[in-house]
Amino acid sequence: MDLRIFTEPQQGAGYDTLLTVAKATEELGFDAFFRSDHYLAMGSADGLPGPTDAWITLAGLARETKRIRLGTLMTAATFRLPGVLAIQVAQVDQMSGGRVELGLGAGWFAEEHRAYGIPFPKAKFGRLEEQLAIVTGLWATEVGKTFDFDGTHYQLADCPALPKPAQKKVPVLIGGHGATRTPRLAAQYADEFNIPFASVEDSERQFGRVRAAAEAAGRQEGGLVYSNALVVCVGKSDAEVARRAQAIGREVDELKENGLAGSPAEVVEKIGRYAAIGSSRIYLQILDLDDLDHLELISSQVQSQLG
Repeated sequence: MDLRIFTEPQQGAGYDTLLTVAKATEELGFDAFFRSDHYLAMGSADGLPGPTDAWITLAGLARETKRIRLGTLMTAATFRLPGVLAIQVAQVDQMSGGRVELGLGAGWFAEEHRAYGIPFPKAKFGRLEEQLAIVTGLWATEVGKTFDFDGTHYQLADCPALPKPAQKKVPVLIGGHGATRTPRLAAQYADEFNIPFASVEDSERQFGRVRAAAEAAGRQEGGLVYSNALVVCVGKSDAEVARRAQAIGREVDELKENGLAGSPAEVVEKIGRYAAIGSSRIYLQILDLDDLDHLELISSQVQSQLG
């Protein structure tokens, strides 16, 4: 089981904080550092000092880290034109020496679009499908050849399809709870399917849909990685779990039901339940980015027990 650190900087974290967490992620042996792609805080958070851009952040981290994978859960297709996104991701991949992964979603948070003057189209899923076709198509185009695309939402003509990523194939992540279109897109374009904040039972059901879609698309068994994203709150004692839950404005019982919370042994046991249904990677949503002791505890007493 791979454990990856997943941050939500829109809730209140500047670049220096993210750099500190990314370096701790690398030093403590976690597999990757991922971040959300949002420009507006959610809930009661004040969002100070203000939003950071996902791909500018990852570009900086690409030069400051050496081993960990870097990526987004999920880049919003509404934020960037697909040709520009392909250039950005390829460049950051080069800057990292080939450690980047692209999670791409349709975009859903209407308020942040209104706040920053970003168009929020109705046909978001159709745009996402075309973005996936364009981004992956640009990267797959042979050097010296051009790429054309004539879609409903985007048209490209005589594109040189440059630059190329450092990796031969940048892993693409698609995720969500949709029962029909999401599995179809994952089967067509994804290297990894991620389901966020879902129970073991709901995860198993959605993984089954994606597996069926992948089989119908003619993909080989094992061709997709299946993963979860879950909030984490671990403590060496009940008091420590309660303190960490309070720090992120959550209740312990709710966290135990909907995430990974409790003692290291409790969290290891629940991770095992996700592993049993085929999940091989978990993105640990860390909401208190100043609590580096939390990361150290997860590394030493949770990650150390996982194969």
